[in-house]
Amino acid sequence: MLELNLRLIKMIDNNTLPEAWQKQLEELGFNEFTAVQEESFEPLKDGMNVIATSPTGTGKTLAYLLPLLLNVKKGGGQQLLILAPNSELAGQIHDVTKTWAEPLGLKASLVIAGASLKRQIERLKKAPEIVIATPGRALELVKDKKIKMTAINTIVLDEVDQLVEDGQFNFVKPIINRTPKDYQFAFYSATADSQLEKIQQIAENKLSNLVEINVTETDSNVEHIFVEVEKRKKVDFLRQLAHLPNMRGLVFFNKLDDLGNAEQKLQYQGIDAQSLASDIGGRFRKVLLDKFKNGEITLLLATDLLARGIDIENLDYVINFDVPVTEESYLHRAGRTGRMGKDGTVLSIISSPIEKKNLKKLANDPQEKILKAQQFVGKK
Repeated sequence: MLELNLRLIKMIDNNTLPEAWQKQLEELGFNEFTAVQEESFEPLKDGMNVIATSPTGTGKTLAYLLPLLLNVKKGGGQQLLILAPNSELAGQIHDVTKTWAEPLGLKASLVIAGASLKRQIERLKKAPEIVIATPGRALELVKDKKIKMTAINTIVLDEVDQLVEDGQFNFVKPIINRTPKDYQFAFYSATADSQLEKIQQIAENKLSNLVEINVTETDSNVEHIFVEVEKRKKVDFLRQLAHLPNMRGLVFFNKLDDLGNAEQKLQYQGIDAQSLASDIGGRFRKVLLDKFKNGEITLLLATDLLARGIDIENLDYVINFDVPVTEESYLHRAGRTGRMGKDGTVLSIISSPIEKKNLKKLANDPQEKILKAQQFVGKK
């Protein structure tokens, strides 16, 4: 058996973890809990409410999934509802959930906008124990009584700071309002603690026994580099990056227009670049993400919509074409690389002294490097 940390050894010795999971832990090389996973396990397993803040890439999905799945009763119908702010994250959570739920004989159903409503209703008729959903589609099905809030025992808000923003809050709040009894709540994000007051508004007086988990340290090894490029040459710099060996970069823009223009220019120059804009259908978005994960796309262009919770294994580069507007935006963009202790690089393109000043505040990293474009490309 792998060298498991003391907590895992204790759980295995006490049969806290199912035998099917113990085998899976070995097969996946899962040899230790991260801090947020370790601190979350007992409170959630004991039915307490948890609000957890932990850096991106520290395994927050498994932090709530493992203990909560142990409380789900096989064949008991809908019991666990997980809400995520976008279809990509919901799909990813669904994939992870199936990995750990199926060995226990549990079923998970995905409910998202942009997919066939009829098929989703048919899957819900099969009484899955776990439902993963985006708020808009979830509310639609709650109102239609296809998601049965009277049966749900636990509600998870993943990336809760985004779910309490105005656009999402208008869907999340009515879902919570339809809970006729006390539920167990779990709130997770890299910046969850900044939204505690809004979270209290969502759950009203249902947050007794609230456990706050705040993990600030991470073992990721992310290098932050600022590259000075003339504004009119920023797209050309992306072209140069695309020709670097084994390049696979997730490029963030602030505006859809700039994203679209960059995509056209890069594709005209023969670069494997694709945009993941908000007007793309859910199925095609998944196809693009899968191609990017498999290395078939060199540069994937996106806005902050994609910065939340998406896990792209071994992503070497996050590229800020535009300076992020907020510290939270920088944090979540940067969190796509260097996940679970891996190495990564956040490459931010700056074209003016004010952008350099703003980025230094956002990155909050005394080790950042400032290079000229050719310095960076040349050393690679």
